[in-house]
This record gives sequence, C-alpha cells and structure tokens, in this order.
Amino acid sequence: MASGYGDLLRTPYAARLLGGTLLGRLPNAMAALAIVLFLRSEGAGYGLAGTLSALYGLAVAVGQPLLGRAVDKRGQPRVMTAAALVSAAGFALLAVTGPEPLPLAVTAVLVAGVATPPLEGGLRALWPAVLGDGDRVQKAYALDAAAQEVMFAVGPLLVTVAVAAASHAAAVVLTGLLGVAGTLVVVTAHPARQWRAEEREPHWLGALRSRGLAVLLGACFFVGIALGAVSLAAVAYGDAHGGGPVAAYVLAANGAGALAGGLGYGARTWAGVPERRLRVLSVGLALCYPPLLLVPALPAMLPLAALSGLFLAPALACLFLVVDRHAPAGTVTEAFSWVVTAVGVGAALGTGVAGAAAQHAGAGAAFGTAAGGGGAAMLVLLLTGRILTAPNLGSGGEKDRNRAVEPRFSTTHQA
Repeated sequence: MASGYGDLLRTPYAARLLGGTLLGRLPNAMAALAIVLFLRSEGAGYGLAGTLSALYGLAVAVGQPLLGRAVDKRGQPRVMTAAALVSAAGFALLAVTGPEPLPLAVTAVLVAGVATPPLEGGLRALWPAVLGDGDRVQKAYALDAAAQEVMFAVGPLLVTVAVAAASHAAAVVLTGLLGVAGTLVVVTAHPARQWRAEEREPHWLGALRSRGLAVLLGACFFVGIALGAVSLAAVAYGDAHGGGPVAAYVLAANGAGALAGGLGYGARTWAGVPERRLRVLSVGLALCYPPLLLVPALPAMLPLAALSGLFLAPALACLFLVVDRHAPAGTVTEAFSWVVTAVGVGAALGTGVAGAAAQHAGAGAAFGTAAGGGGAAMLVLLLTGRILTAPNLGSGGEKDRNRAVEPRFSTTHQA
C-alpha cells in the first residue's frame, strides 16, 4: 500500500498539488473554532458567536460553485489567487473590528466565506491531467478523501496553538493567511497554470443540467447530514459519559476509520463501472451507522465509531470519479464545487436536527439522525440506478465520457 501511494506522490507535481490544496483548505477546518473563540474573547455571547460561525459555513457553500464556474471559464491562477486574497482580507477585517459594529462583523464573515477559493474542486479537476491513467486517478481521489481526516484534525490544533502563542485575533488572521499560502503553492505549479476546462456549451444551469450530477448531489446532501449529526452526537455522547475529551476520542476514532478505509480502498484496482461500485459502497456506509444507536460505554463505542467511518472515504473517492464522468464538458470544477456545497449544507442541517434530537432524547437519537442520513443517501443512489447507468454528457459524447483517463493540459484558453 505504501509503495503504491509512494509511486503516486512521486509523479511530478502530485505531492505539491495535494499538499498545497490541503494547506489552502485548512481554513475550512479552522474557521469555525477560530471565529467562535475570537468573538467570545471579545465579549460576544455563544449565540452571536455560533451564528457568525454558521454564517461563514453558509457563505462558503454559496461561494464554491460560483467560483468553480469562474475557474472553468478563466483558469485557476487568476480566480483562485484573487479569491484567497479577498478571503484573507475578510478574516483580517474580522480580527480588527471584532463583534462590533455588528454589520461590519457580518460583512467580514461573509466575505471570508464566499471568497474561499475552490481548491477542492480545482484539485480534482487537475488529477486526470497530472496522472493520466484512470486507476491512478481513482487512487488519488481515495488519498484525497482520506487526507481530509488529517486536515480536520490538524486545523483545530493550529487554532489552539495560535491562541496560546499569540492571541485569538492572531488565530483568525492565521486562518486567512494559510488559505493564501496553500493557494499560491497550487496555482504557481505548472499543471494549474496550464490547465483549461474543455469547451463548454453555454447554459444558465452550468453543471447542474446533468441529471446524473443532480442525483449525486442529492446523495452528497444526505451524506452531509450524517457527518454533521455524528459531530453533534459525539458531543452529546461525551456529555453523558463523563465529559472531558470523550467526544474528541469518538470523533478521532471515526476519522481513523475513514482514513483506514480510504487508504485501503485506493490501494487496489477495482473492476467494473464506478456507478455500480458507488451503490455498493453506499450500502456499506448506511449499514455502519445504526450500531452507534446502541451508545455503549466508551471501550465499545470507539470500535463502533471507527466502523461508522470505514466506508466514508471510499464512498467519497468513488463518488468523485462518478462526478467527473457525469459533469458536462467544461464544468468539472463547478461540478466538484457543488459537491462541497451539498455536503456543507447537509452537514449544517444534520447538526441542527441532531442537536434537537439530543436535547429531547439523548445521544442515541442524535446518532439516529446520522443513520437516517446514511440510509437516505443509499436510497437515492439505489433508486436512481437507471440515471447513473451511464454518464449523461449531452453534446460532449464519448470523448467527454473518457476524459477522466486522458491528460487535459492545454495552452489555449477556452471561454
């Protein structure tokens, strides 16, 4: 397994693009905590701090597909660099103003969120051009999905270190600066500078005109509900089982399961069409959430938490490949950015629903929300098998269907 991933990362630019993207996406893992801690340090209540943190997440969800479409039209360096700088300016403005005046604080959070560069979608658009071979692209998607678990573990730790070493405001500023640094690592690489989207058919719906993509986004929404619910349910479980670091242990076990599953999935070659494989993986994902409703003592809960994450990264890795197959020509970055939005909106809803469930019926009910999300994602994919039987790429034809395994460097700009 290590040898296979080592060969992948030794491909020119592969390690740089993956590392730069993870660095540039650290704000996604840091912002919620950094915003809440900073506003609390400035005297804001939990209600205001939580609202502004949630507003940032909503702004990211809105901005990703808009910026993704701009990248498909104008290329990565120009759009992503400008977006990263504007987002960092939003974080800096929040650090300077604090919670008062409130309209300025709201503006700062909105700017920081909406302008978050679509690095996640951009990287997945680059993989076919950098790696060429379809199996290597699938392995890269798996490594990408698994590495997210590390990113979301490191992000909060960096916030804590920045607060201890400097100040709460410094943690907010650092969040924006890391986004700029990672973006520059990516956009100055040769593949990002040379990449151009295929010629696109003008359409106001953009990537959303693909029925297959619409189905995939529906599944992503419900996966997001499961993810948001697990995060909240872990906190409720921790409160009911001694508090302290219990919730962190549960979430760490869940992340470890996802990391192991993703690395194992990407270590082998898979036969057959990915649409069929995605349906199988969705069944595994759905079946691994219900055991959490048992809410046993911590020694038994940790293996269950790891099990609940086992199919997450494999399902996401396979889904990324299917998204690339179903995105209309010239919309691949936008399509992947819609995935980020769908998961993010679902996670926000899942957190809210699980919170209400935990308030009235305890941690088991909150984990039930996660099970419901996983089950709904499975049903979406199983009941729409005919739509996902083969990519519906419209006028792009067979050339577009195979683009996931063809290099796509171009020196001419396609509008």
